[in-house]
Amino acid sequence: MSNSELTPKEIVRELDRYIVGQEQAKKAVAIAIRNRIRRMRLPEELRKEISPKNILMIGPTGVGKTEIARRLSQIVDAPFVKVEATKFTEVGYVGRDVDSMVRDLVEVSVQTVKRREMEKVKGQARVFAEDRLLEYLFPNPQSYEPVNPLEMLLQGVTRSQSRIVPPEIKEKREKARIDLRKGLLDNVIVEIEVESSATPFFNVLSGTGMEDLGINMQSIFDGILPKKKTRRKTTVREALKILEEEEAKKLIDEEGAIREGVTRAEQSGIIFIDEMDKIAGRERGVGPDVSREGVQRDLLPIVEGSTVNTRYGPVRTDYILFIGAGAFHETKPSDLIPELQGRFPIRVELEPLKVEDFVRILTQPENALIKQYTMLLATEGINLKFTESAIYAIARRAFQLNEELENIGARRLYTVTEKVLEDISFDAPDIGNGEIVIDEKYVEEKLSSILKEKDISKYIL
Repeated sequence: MSNSELTPKEIVRELDRYIVGQEQAKKAVAIAIRNRIRRMRLPEELRKEISPKNILMIGPTGVGKTEIARRLSQIVDAPFVKVEATKFTEVGYVGRDVDSMVRDLVEVSVQTVKRREMEKVKGQARVFAEDRLLEYLFPNPQSYEPVNPLEMLLQGVTRSQSRIVPPEIKEKREKARIDLRKGLLDNVIVEIEVESSATPFFNVLSGTGMEDLGINMQSIFDGILPKKKTRRKTTVREALKILEEEEAKKLIDEEGAIREGVTRAEQSGIIFIDEMDKIAGRERGVGPDVSREGVQRDLLPIVEGSTVNTRYGPVRTDYILFIGAGAFHETKPSDLIPELQGRFPIRVELEPLKVEDFVRILTQPENALIKQYTMLLATEGINLKFTESAIYAIARRAFQLNEELENIGARRLYTVTEKVLEDISFDAPDIGNGEIVIDEKYVEEKLSSILKEKDISKYIL
């Protein structure tokens, strides 16, 4: 089903495959995506007037805020980036500029489009890569055919094109092509010439706090300076991948891919801003306000809609969907500056997870933890079986530890399950084929050490 046909119920159904509970949050993001689809069906002049309604998710860590946003972007095939609000500082101080989140989104979008275009020309790129590789394996010993330099300049004839290939070399290459396609040459070592990556000079320019300085430097010099080549020894299998990627890049319409990538970022991009609660409230200390209200005021024009300069040109943020998130334990959404509150009109409170939710997380989603460990150990020939009581015991202990220690939500299940299967995972290569049943008694035995450490920890200063 195409993205333009997804209904809110279908979006929620897809989210249910990976995320347990949190129906209100799923419903809110599904409506936001459907409204975006509705907007694209409107006439151009009316479409410009409608901006997305941004969402603020409120709930403790580990209840699914990030996962909902990330899975949503995958379902609707939208460019997505996740950023932490705490990484940004007010303009003029050392730290990341808030504009960088938009640049990251555009970069993700453009690279995604380029990869898809490269996939379309994969077959043709493969043939060209084979030709180049066979030239490295069977170089032409004959000298260059004399060519008038003026003719080369006017007609675009390159020195490699002017080289005469003897019939015996051609025959060797064609025979080797058959072996190459059968994989018989995969482990042969070959030295190839590849394009080197960007110079450190440009990486310095685009470093922390200097994004504006280095935006177009790379693209400007790419058009002036020839690409640097380096020689590299590798296996034929790896060399073919490298050369195929280089050839695919030459075959695609790069300018068209950039235009499409920028448009996708502007019209369907999703930016997830985590830890919004950490920048809520005013600084109570003396000195410049670097980390709270200043950051909020810098975020405001981005969320409201502005133009950000990127290496691919100016990008408007008016129609990007922003999803904010935070636990808001010590602060509350009303501690944000009023202007920023108004830009997140949809508020969703996510519910803390219960024991029953943990049981469902362990078993129901397509990437459920029990399924993951079962498949991992199956590679060692071990058939791992969990009884219902064992699964419930893991969920109960995870919930108990969250209650008595810090509440890290569903992430606690990773700690508990890893502890339960620690010895089996360690001894798996030596156990051999067979079935291992995990019951409630086994779970309690393995978790007894965690509970003892927890009881002792309250007496340690």
